[in-house]
Amino acid sequence: MFLHSCAQETELEITKRAGSNGDATSQNSLARIYFNGDGVPRDYNEAIKWFRMAADQGHAKSQHSLARMYYYGYGVPRDYNEAIKWFRMAADQGYATSQGSLGAMYSNGDGIPQNYKEAFKWYRRSAEQGDAISQHSLARMYSNGDGVPRDYKYAYAWFSIAKTNGIEFPNYNLDTVSKKMTKEQIAEAMSLSTEIYNRIEGKIKD
Repeated sequence: MFLHSCAQETELEITKRAGSNGDATSQNSLARIYFNGDGVPRDYNEAIKWFRMAADQGHAKSQHSLARMYYYGYGVPRDYNEAIKWFRMAADQGYATSQGSLGAMYSNGDGIPQNYKEAFKWYRRSAEQGDAISQHSLARMYSNGDGVPRDYKYAYAWFSIAKTNGIEFPNYNLDTVSKKMTKEQIAEAMSLSTEIYNRIEGKIKD
C-alpha cells in the first residue's frame, strides 16, 4: 500500500513538471487527475486551471473538457456561452464528441436560439466520425423531420448504425421507425445502413 502510494506521487510529480513546462498532454492528464480525484483530493479548481492551460494551446480534448466544466457548472458557475465557445473550438478541429455536444446545444436551445439545421449539421459531422450518440441523434432528426426533410429510410439506417455501436433508446429506435415503413423501404434502408457503416469504418481505419 505504501509503495503504491509513493509510485502515484512520483507519477503525479513527473506529470506536473511536464505540465508546468507547457506540455499540453500532461496538462490534460493533470486536469483529469484532479477532476476524478485519482490519488489526490478531488479539486475542480485545479482541474479547470490545467484544462485551460492545455485548451489555450489548442488541445481539443481539453477544450471539450473545459466546455463540460462550464456546461455542468463543475467548479465554476454554469455558463452556456463559455461552454459553446470551447465546444466550438474543439469541434472546429474535428473533435467528434464536441461536435455532438454542439449539436445537442443547438437542438435543445441551451444558451443559444434553438436551431435544428445547425444541430443537424454538427450531429452529422460527429456521426460520420463514428460517434454513436450523435448517430442516434441524427436518426431521431431524420425521423422527426427536425432540420432536415423527414426521411424514415435514413432514420432507420442511422438507428441501425447507432445500435451496432451500442446505442439504442426505447422511444426512438429501429422498431418505432420500421412501423412507419414498407418492407421495400426497410430493405432499402438496410442496404443504405451497410453502405454508410462501411464508409465510416473506412474513414476511421484511414
